[in-house]
Amino acid sequence: MTAFTPGRLDRSSPFYVAGHGGLVGSALWRKLAAEGFTNTIGRTSKELDLKDRPAVFAFFEKERPRYVALAAAKVGGILANKTYPVDFLSENIRIQVNVMDAAQEYGVERLLFLGSSCIYPKLAPQPLKEEYLLTGPLEETNEAYAIAKISGIKQVQAVRQQYGLPWISAMPTNLYGPGDNFSANGSHVLPALIRRLDEARAREDESVTNWGTGAPRREFLHVDDLADACLHLLENYDGPQHVNVGVGSDLTIKELAGLVAATVGYQGALAWDTTKPDGTPRKLMDVEKLESLGWTARISLKDGIESTYAWFKENRNGLRD
Repeated sequence: MTAFTPGRLDRSSPFYVAGHGGLVGSALWRKLAAEGFTNTIGRTSKELDLKDRPAVFAFFEKERPRYVALAAAKVGGILANKTYPVDFLSENIRIQVNVMDAAQEYGVERLLFLGSSCIYPKLAPQPLKEEYLLTGPLEETNEAYAIAKISGIKQVQAVRQQYGLPWISAMPTNLYGPGDNFSANGSHVLPALIRRLDEARAREDESVTNWGTGAPRREFLHVDDLADACLHLLENYDGPQHVNVGVGSDLTIKELAGLVAATVGYQGALAWDTTKPDGTPRKLMDVEKLESLGWTARISLKDGIESTYAWFKENRNGLRD
């Protein structure tokens, strides 16, 4: 493997953010702009379909990015993952393989692959350490998405081994923030609660019923913190093992619903449909490795939910259904 020492990235070099219009990609785009990057490259899915292999190779041949952040993915909540497992498996694998194969072909120096905490076994010990990968069965409701993300980690490791390129992977915990998906059927739990409880407040509903028991515990990271962590890793870490990105603390879904209700001003009752699935009982990331590299999250969950709700209100008319 070629000797490589992490350090400050060249702010003038071409930096391709795959998925720059999504929740993670847009946060990375904002972070790079704030940090003085002057040659950031992005394409919408209409401009460049990352599932189209010849188109992806043609794009890399033309643009020749030095750095790549692979944040493009098909994502969704429990319902979407249960309903469309083929889509989540096939589309994500094609996106990852096409981008990484083209990046390798055209000599991308630094690539950061972004995955998800769902890569870990359903009943893995808590908190989740990086070495728990592939030590047990996955959560059934998002197994297809998890397998796609695990394949991405393995491709990064394979490229390091076979071609000596200093690529890395980061696995964030549950994310939220401006630009999130607030759709009724495709969103994750936090944006779904914001929309549901805001609409219930407007209708003056006496109660709102949520999926599951409310007992599972979840960790939430503001997407702007993730973007900050991504740049920190690109400039301070090089190794084959993926790195967890989280806050190191969690709360129950029931506690989260109460926090969202207080933020949006909903004063009715919160009920729970226990016939619906809970998903993984707990997903708390062990962030010791990341903290040893000098990074910790800065945005509190209360402040993050308040700013995300403010963004939701400002953009509600343009949100996807």
